Amino acid sequence: MNTKTNIALVTGGSRGLGKNSALKIAQKGLDVIITYRSNREEAEAVVNEIKSMGRNAIAFQLDTKDIKSFDAFVKDVTSHLQESTGGTHIDYLINNAGTALYSPITEVTEEELDDVVDIHFKGVFFLTQKLLPFINDGGGIINVSSGLARFATPGSSIYGSIKAGVEMLTKYMAKELGSRKIKANVVAPGAIETDFGGGRVRDNEEVNAMVAGATALGRVGLPDDIGGVVAFLCTEDARWINGQRIEVSGGMFL
Repeated sequence: MNTKTNIALVTGGSRGLGKNSALKIAQKGLDVIITYRSNREEAEAVVNEIKSMGRNAIAFQLDTKDIKSFDAFVKDVTSHLQESTGGTHIDYLINNAGTALYSPITEVTEEELDDVVDIHFKGVFFLTQKLLPFINDGGGIINVSSGLARFATPGSSIYGSIKAGVEMLTKYMAKELGSRKIKANVVAPGAIETDFGGGRVRDNEEVNAMVAGATALGRVGLPDDIGGVVAFLCTEDARWINGQRIEVSGGMFL
């Protein structure tokens, strides 16, 4: 009987979709490592909630824009794993951390573009690269994208375009890592009520109503609509899903 407990690492796991994903993954019986950028108190609250389920959890600070910090981060994570499990490996990497950018093409600055590229593409690429030696064969990578990589709404040209790049990168990951039986997939949420982007979808009644009207199921998404799909991809039931984009948007802009 295999009694090994799988381990998932969720970036940006202290709030929003990352928090919900971390909790849902723990409910599937996995131990969880989360990262947070600045709010340690929020992160520790998530860790404590996971521990209350009987699973192991820990939070590490990480700014996914600061690529030069990745070596030290990986060393800290693997040292923790060595001490707590006797090994250095994880099974699933969920690249979730991110920020929003709402700005028309005429107003986007080079600094804003660079920030989105660094956080959402370079950060995803190089963190995955650094962690690959420590992902078990047969494990998985889940990259969080967006419905904005499929449809265009004014003001999201940079964010949507970079997420489209992440989706193509995921296919290359699936292809190149197939020899290690590592799956790579995309989860692409639609518009969700969180504090993402300053709570734009959650708090702006006009935006909320527009999204609900454009969604077949007639409402805006909630974090609880997304985390379970991410968690499913961290289970044996999803072993034959690879190189796929799963949009979880309630049927937005069909």
